[in-house]
Amino acid sequence: MMVPSKMLRHPLVRGMVTYTFLWPTANLVQQSLEGKRFGSFDYAQCARYGIYGALYVAPTLYGWVRLSSMMWPRMDWRTAIGKALVEQATYGPFAGVSFLFVMTLLEGRSASEAAREVQLKFPHTYAVGLTVWPFVQTINFALVPERHRVPFVAACSFLWTVFLASVKQQDPETGIPTTK
Repeated sequence: MMVPSKMLRHPLVRGMVTYTFLWPTANLVQQSLEGKRFGSFDYAQCARYGIYGALYVAPTLYGWVRLSSMMWPRMDWRTAIGKALVEQATYGPFAGVSFLFVMTLLEGRSASEAAREVQLKFPHTYAVGLTVWPFVQTINFALVPERHRVPFVAACSFLWTVFLASVKQQDPETGIPTTK
């Protein structure tokens, strides 16, 4: 399916198209790091990542970028640092909890299982994110024009998504990768 070039000019559509491919590809990389190969990939898992990336991550990230740009329209280093810190206190936790909870539900597991997964995996995931995202987002908010911010974050988030996919596949009690 081809997306008309006129539609791709809109940052939300561009972000959704980008995340449609980025998240499942990152999941395939994560599965490869676990030792899986072409014949043994979990394609249903890849599809869940594509759906989540396109229909949840891209729109919520776009909404955050728009809101933060309206609240702090200047593009300078001081504003960028402030926006990045606010993001880590607001959107970062929202995104981390959402990922663990929604992806668990997409696996067909219960809300109580999803809540338990968040409880066990979110603190470490968020702590790691605090070592990465404030720096990436400071650069994003200081140097990248608003219309390119979602694709910029998508490019930067590829390795982060591989990390998230790895965390998602770990048994919450042992930290050992599982097959679900």
